[in-house]
Amino acid sequence: MKSINATNAPEALGPYCHAVVVDSLVFTSGQIPLNQKGEIVSEDVKVQTEQVLENLKVVLEESGASLKDVVKSMIFIKDMNDFQDINSVYGKYFNEHLPARSCVEVARLPKDVKVEIEMIAKIQ
Repeated sequence: MKSINATNAPEALGPYCHAVVVDSLVFTSGQIPLNQKGEIVSEDVKVQTEQVLENLKVVLEESGASLKDVVKSMIFIKDMNDFQDINSVYGKYFNEHLPARSCVEVARLPKDVKVEIEMIAKIQ
C-alpha cells in the first residue's frame, strides 16, 4: 500500500492523503473545488465541478493513472437540482470512456461546497 499526496493538488483538509494505491488500484479521497491556495474557486456549480475533476486528474496522474483508467466514480452533490449542470461538465471529461458511477444528494459537504467526487482507477 502506498499513500499519495499530490504536489499540484490542494492540501488535504484533515488527517488523510489524496489517494492510496493498493496493487494496481488507486482509491482517491473525495476532492472538493479548491484551488492550489485552498480557496473555493466559485459559487457556480459548473466551475466547481470542473475544478474537482482537474484536482482528481492531478491526483490520478501522480498515482500512476489517468481519467481513462477510472473504473468507478462517486459524486456527492448538495442539491439534486444541480445534477444536469454537474453532468454536463462531467461529460466533457468522460465522453468515450464511461466508468461506473453513483451520484447522491447529501445534506452538507466540507466548506459548504456544491460537489465532491471520489474515484477508483486501475493503473495500466
